[in-house]
Amino acid sequence: TPSTTSPSTIWIEVPGGRLAANDEGDPAAPPILLVHSAVVNRRAWDGVVPPLVRAGYRAIRYDMRGFGESTSEAVEFVAHDDLLAVLDHFGVRRTAVVGNSMGAVFSLDAILAAPDRFTAYVWVGGGIGGFDKDLSPPEEDALFQAESDAEAAGDWDLAAELDAQIWMDGPGQPATRVSPEARKAFKAMDRELLEPGREFGKLVRPESPAIDRLGDVAIPTLVVIGGLDTLGTQGAADVLAEGVAGARIVRLPDVAHIVGLEAPERLAALIVEYLAPLPRWN
Repeated sequence: TPSTTSPSTIWIEVPGGRLAANDEGDPAAPPILLVHSAVVNRRAWDGVVPPLVRAGYRAIRYDMRGFGESTSEAVEFVAHDDLLAVLDHFGVRRTAVVGNSMGAVFSLDAILAAPDRFTAYVWVGGGIGGFDKDLSPPEEDALFQAESDAEAAGDWDLAAELDAQIWMDGPGQPATRVSPEARKAFKAMDRELLEPGREFGKLVRPESPAIDRLGDVAIPTLVVIGGLDTLGTQGAADVLAEGVAGARIVRLPDVAHIVGLEAPERLAALIVEYLAPLPRWN
């Protein structure tokens, strides 16, 4: 079984940027593309990839431009164009896609832009383009404000700690709730994103937001949401599950936002179980 401890980095050139990616498992196996959240990088999937590969899938993941090892110039770009460029680079005609948080937003945009390229969608603690989340409760607002203030003050260590409290622990949860290793890994990935000088490019959103097009999603869709995630994210899960025909929702009461880092084996098992009945693809 290929290991994810030191997978070889593959470089993908995109307009005004360079993406770092990994391709693991049997090249002839059905591919699954993993798209990370805005507070980590592709290493957040380290614990998810091995069980997917053991289950007979090919696991592809990449750092979005500006994240992890990927770079960008100060150019306008469309995030789902980068996602499709990754598929093209690996010669993948059709794939299942798993997106967490912002990665779930961009994955949905890609599905709507190129529906023939996707066989299934797993939305994990994500968002929906154009969806206005309801007002957060005061305790969540206070955390978000404190994190914003820490960034404005240039206190990157405090900002990373507050991000961990929001996204890894879950708002109001103790820092001891998740494993020390997972929390340390989260903070290391998040901390480097907060440093000044990183160029993320200038994101261009789709003209027609996904929230207005949920009825167009015609592939099997699994919605995975943690009961300790922010209330806004939990609201998005309900909207997606109701708006996409036939979508299935799975609630994990004891998990927060970065599910693949907190509970990788559980998430991988859900993905494998959901994809198992589908006809094989490539």
